[in-house]
Amino acid sequence: MRAVVIGLLIAVLLLLSGAAYTVGETEQVVVTQFGRPIGAPVTQPGLHFKIPLIQRIHRFDKRFLEWDGDANQLPTRDKRFIWVDTYARWRITRPLLFYQRLRDERGAQTRLDDILDGETRNAIAKHQLVELIRSTNRKPEAGETQPTDEEAFQQIRFGREKIRQEILSAAQQRTSDLGLEILDLQFKRINYVEEVRKKVYDRMTAERQRIADRYRSEGEGEASRIQGKRERELKRIQSEAYREAQEITGKADAQATAIYAQAYDQSADSRRFYSFLKSMETLPQAIAGDTTVVLSTRGELYQHLEEAGH
Repeated sequence: MRAVVIGLLIAVLLLLSGAAYTVGETEQVVVTQFGRPIGAPVTQPGLHFKIPLIQRIHRFDKRFLEWDGDANQLPTRDKRFIWVDTYARWRITRPLLFYQRLRDERGAQTRLDDILDGETRNAIAKHQLVELIRSTNRKPEAGETQPTDEEAFQQIRFGREKIRQEILSAAQQRTSDLGLEILDLQFKRINYVEEVRKKVYDRMTAERQRIADRYRSEGEGEASRIQGKRERELKRIQSEAYREAQEITGKADAQATAIYAQAYDQSADSRRFYSFLKSMETLPQAIAGDTTVVLSTRGELYQHLEEAGH
């Protein structure tokens, strides 16, 4: 008897444990009975109850969920092939409808692959390449030369941001009856295929080379101007230095000449005095006492006597 009671208690406990379930803060639950939804979805966290063995619970996340697309090679309107890689964020807004249409998150991911990849392909095919790689129109910056490629500064009507919003809006309309909401979609990467990428790199290299050549030419011109200015300044300094040196040399020569002249004047007086003495010494020896001497006015002796008489 005791064993039967214990068995019944265990069975009751098992039934009770199967009847209770908890809902977390990040969860929402749909209860089904024989595969058919029963009642409204349970969105309030806490302890809840169901009929054990008959009813089942299906849990769905309340949080933002991730969708990561595969990189695809897509053609643009102007027949350029590019690699496009996108990602999106979504959430389950109507769990009952979500369960009825998609069953679980795996089914939702598969359906989102079809919708988001398809809308991305449609949008890329409707627009030219320049619309996808640029978001705004711009003018050449200061110092940037006008490129020869006509696409470089071609005016755009849409731009990458408007195309992204176009894809998001179309995808949201297609998922409105699936019990989920696409919150955002972004381009993870847009890249050229190898052939186009090589042409773009060549164009960028050529443009940078043109700018470098222009800067180099301007630098060489500025260097020539500075070199010419330096040479002119050097010649001016040398000319002024030569002029000052000549002035100093002239002053020194004038001063030396004055010193030489003064010294010469003093030497002339000494020579005349010496000559006068010698003449006086020679005169008594050469002339007797009763000799009459006729002197020329140009003679040195006459000049000495004349100077002595004065």
